[in-house]
Amino acid sequence: MSNNPNRKPRRRTQSFNPLAAALIIVTASAIVIGYCINVPENARMALIIYVCTMVCATLILAISGWIYKNKKTSVDQNEIIKVTENLNTEMIIWSDDFSYVYINKKLRDLLGISADYSDKQEGVWTAFGINTPDPTALSKIVGSNSYESTFRNPSGALVSIAWSTSQVKKYKKHAIYLSTGFNLTELKKMRVNLANANDFFHSAMELAEIGLVMSTDRKVFRVSPEMVSMLGLKSGTVNINEYRALIHPNDRIQFDGAVRSRDMSDIKNIEIRLRSADGNYRWFSHRFKSITGTGNSLPLFGGAVIDVTEEHEKDILIERLAYIDEVTEIANRNKLVVTGQEIYDSCRILDYSFWIIVLDIDRFHIINDTCGYSNGNYVLKNFAHILYKFVTPGGLAARISGDNFALLLRDYGDDEMPTRTVKSIQDEFSKMAVDELASISLTCSAGFSKMPEDGRSFLEVMEHAEFALKSNDAQGSICGYEPSMHDSIIGNTELEKALALAIDNNELQLFYQPKIDLASGRIMGVEALIRWIKPDGTIITPDAFVPIAESSHLISKISEFVLNEGCRQNKLWQKMGYPPIVMSINFASTDFYQTDLKDKVFEALARSSLAPQWLEVELTETLALSDVDFAVDQMNRLRELGVKLAMDDFGTGYSSLSYLQILPITLLKLDRSFITDIEHDNIAYEIVSAVIRIAKSKKIETIAEGIENNVQESILRMAGCDYAQGYLYGKPMPPEKIQEFFEQNAKRDMNTKR
Repeated sequence: MSNNPNRKPRRRTQSFNPLAAALIIVTASAIVIGYCINVPENARMALIIYVCTMVCATLILAISGWIYKNKKTSVDQNEIIKVTENLNTEMIIWSDDFSYVYINKKLRDLLGISADYSDKQEGVWTAFGINTPDPTALSKIVGSNSYESTFRNPSGALVSIAWSTSQVKKYKKHAIYLSTGFNLTELKKMRVNLANANDFFHSAMELAEIGLVMSTDRKVFRVSPEMVSMLGLKSGTVNINEYRALIHPNDRIQFDGAVRSRDMSDIKNIEIRLRSADGNYRWFSHRFKSITGTGNSLPLFGGAVIDVTEEHEKDILIERLAYIDEVTEIANRNKLVVTGQEIYDSCRILDYSFWIIVLDIDRFHIINDTCGYSNGNYVLKNFAHILYKFVTPGGLAARISGDNFALLLRDYGDDEMPTRTVKSIQDEFSKMAVDELASISLTCSAGFSKMPEDGRSFLEVMEHAEFALKSNDAQGSICGYEPSMHDSIIGNTELEKALALAIDNNELQLFYQPKIDLASGRIMGVEALIRWIKPDGTIITPDAFVPIAESSHLISKISEFVLNEGCRQNKLWQKMGYPPIVMSINFASTDFYQTDLKDKVFEALARSSLAPQWLEVELTETLALSDVDFAVDQMNRLRELGVKLAMDDFGTGYSSLSYLQILPITLLKLDRSFITDIEHDNIAYEIVSAVIRIAKSKKIETIAEGIENNVQESILRMAGCDYAQGYLYGKPMPPEKIQEFFEQNAKRDMNTKR
């Protein structure tokens, strides 16, 4: 058989033609039938001869076909060449004795041979990568579904082909095979390059100590060998629960938020603690990103993990300065804001809830002033330690200002959790009132809100918790945030700002209400009452702005103004020739419990040159008795200056007459609630009479306030009351009006003497 596919093909052997055979049979049958019709007597013999002839002919044709089929060795080269010549893959058609070999153009180009190349057998050996002709190698090629060969092309480049060989024709002695090749050359190069890149990548990861964590479903993670080594994992595959168990409990919420985040926009970074191979928690920086899937790839989540423990330890000092409160050694406001916002963001992603509780130590200034700053710091530290007992996993305790703290607690569906937690804190805090703190009542108040429900950011949620705290002035109060509080607090805040400006712009003014000596009818003193007079002439009473001033610490400025202005005005009246009278002023609790109160009063007297006997300090019963020991000590200090002391609103607070024995007061002021019905209510009269008698036995003068008619005045005069104050004598009035009252009172005095 020729090896040259371009030679003129040899003439093909004629095969059996079914149509010609059919025509012959039909013609023969017609002749036999015609003969039988014409010669009936010979019809039987003719039919027998015809049938025997047809049977013999059929046998001869069948035997000839079988012989032809088994003896045929020619191949239709033209048909084969047409099919395979220009296919874009390497192909060889060859017989096992190499009597026929055809190599298509794709392979000829690789081998560098032409179509009329004479030794195609050598081309086959080369294509199969067999350097030395070895017939036994053919059995390996034929018996293998994929046989890989390697050879060099004419330019010296290495070529790799994977061959798949199939038998297409089997003869008695020989067979013809079709070998189809798949060029692996570029794939091999890619594999080599990929292997080199992979080796480079892993070497870089190992040298840099960077681990990788990747996942397509966020349930099962593939981790790099470096990560396996760092964490002591058993394999390079770990499910999310196993990986999460390695994370410090306080850091898991950050990891959960990262895993569930669908934000594809940017690379995120979190720092969490992971239990490393040695069993200790170490700090790791997780840089991760979410990559959306495409038609050719799955969605991907993950990133690099770097051990930053050493860097973290180096930054401890800086972090302490930035995020740790120096006194209590817990987180400060900066840390609370940063961590709180991270938790807030995680809550929105994970559908979690957290409570933020803002706590205030009640009357903390008293602790500093009476027990010293060292004891004050002691209280702050221990209060912080108490808070830490109640921190839930992922939560935080922080000091956010002087005596204000915050607590972040995970919400587990218990709406009573904040209230119950605060009550437990209050119980533990109260137990600290021992030794030097035994005389102090240690209480705290709290306001709380819920995130993310109660705000659009962590700062807004915390602000709402502070709203709740400010909404109730009572000591030991616990209040949850309600949206209605917002408008009230905002209104108070605006009023606070306006009040601060009013103080700076001298819009505050003292009005004075006269006090009358019931025995003589003369004016014996006045009570100084603060008023806020706006530029448009509008007068705002103390009930509207003093509570705001007390909650914002502006009250100290107001009290200082009242003290100095009252002393100045009283001395001015004396210089104007009016009879000396007693100027009564009021102190808020925050001012009364200042340790330097005596010094402030002394300075005001010295500045105005007013003698101390013409100044009287009024204290409410509740204020004086909230801390009896300190109140008595403070009163004695003022009495040492020669200042008078009055107890205001007696009977509305503790109502204990026994306190009259220990409080160094000079005047007892009967509350108007007893005076209003004294002319109709015998019980009220008996109470007032008894209090007056007891006060006189203690050499304490008495004054009744709220007198509005002459009957009340007469009853009190008969009961032995010393002084009176009320609308019967005059409403609070500015200095020029009270001066007119002085002159009228002096004229009435002169007329009485005549």
